[in-house]
Amino acid sequence: MDADTALELVKRGATLLLLDVPQYTLVGIDTQMFSVGPVFKGLKMIPPGVHFVYYSSSSRDGKEFSPIIGFFVDAGPSEVIIRRWTTEEERLVSVSEEEAERYCQAVKSMEFDRQLGPYDLNRYGDWKRLSNYITKDTIQRLEPIGGDITVACESEILKNTPKAAMEKALDEQLKTRKFSASVDKAQSRGCYYTSIPHFVKRRGIEGHELTSLNLDKTQLLETILATEFGGSEDLLLGEFQFSFIAFLMGQSLEAFLQWKALVGLLLGCTEAPFHTRTQLFTKFVRVIYYQLKYGLQKDSADNRSTEQGTSALLDDLWFSTDSFLHRLCKDFFSLVLVAPVVDGELLSWTRKFKELLENTLGWEFRQNSAVDGLYFDEDDEFAPTIEMIDDQHL
Repeated sequence: MDADTALELVKRGATLLLLDVPQYTLVGIDTQMFSVGPVFKGLKMIPPGVHFVYYSSSSRDGKEFSPIIGFFVDAGPSEVIIRRWTTEEERLVSVSEEEAERYCQAVKSMEFDRQLGPYDLNRYGDWKRLSNYITKDTIQRLEPIGGDITVACESEILKNTPKAAMEKALDEQLKTRKFSASVDKAQSRGCYYTSIPHFVKRRGIEGHELTSLNLDKTQLLETILATEFGGSEDLLLGEFQFSFIAFLMGQSLEAFLQWKALVGLLLGCTEAPFHTRTQLFTKFVRVIYYQLKYGLQKDSADNRSTEQGTSALLDDLWFSTDSFLHRLCKDFFSLVLVAPVVDGELLSWTRKFKELLENTLGWEFRQNSAVDGLYFDEDDEFAPTIEMIDDQHL
């Protein structure tokens, strides 16, 4: 890149000024992660828009790391976002307005230019595909008080939440890491995710009707879209992307459970993909395709450079053949790929998604015959409950 082009990108792009960050701290933005050196002061040439910033403090020898803390930002053109490291709390905090004004002028005068690492624009395309439905409104609606997302604040939130074996394994893995004592749990809570029930419960309807509602989650999807998202499909997809990023980059177990719930809701619909919400399902399949395509990479440069700390890639543990995703995808593929009439774009993306899982994970998907062409294992948590329920239990 020639000097004039680089200078123009510095001026038009946003700057993330991170002051006093200790050496060896892992700092990431979007799909990029760095190990902090002795002169590091932040990042420059950041494209305007939504970004996820995350970091993990290190022991003095750079061999042990605390749980990740992350936050979303919506950066404007030429905006300077400033955070300062506090040794007492071992985390980044905002600076005063007076300091912010002074540092903004210093950044615009290029005083920090040599101490700012460039945002790798060659990898911006990956990030856009992971975040294109997230808006400033999405961030404000979902982010926790204070903005910081960290699993260190989630133990109380998730204490009574049922978890599958793979989620319990991650929970234990995170507990073995050096937790930062600085997190003020009294001032922290989880993200404000939309509540997604596993099962539909209705008073005053027959048992077979209740079973039907749980076999096909189309009506539940319509209710959630209307009541929680004002009918906007893109807002729902924004939350879907927000939760995946908070899980993948931020290692939030709460975020994974929300992503899993949204996957279960959408892949549990049998009517909506063909009739009422074809466009939504086309966008959804495209989104999850790019999420897993990125997350299942094995030879990322960032992964190699930070293998002793934390990785922004998915572990095989999450994708065994008895996982929730395999079961849901098996039913969804059977539904779409054998349908007599299906939207061409939805069919194309479903085939691509199926091929990705087969080629990357070695999964095999066989068609099954059962209720309405769907198949459920007895221990599948997403399988509908088929039983007659009297009014006193509704």
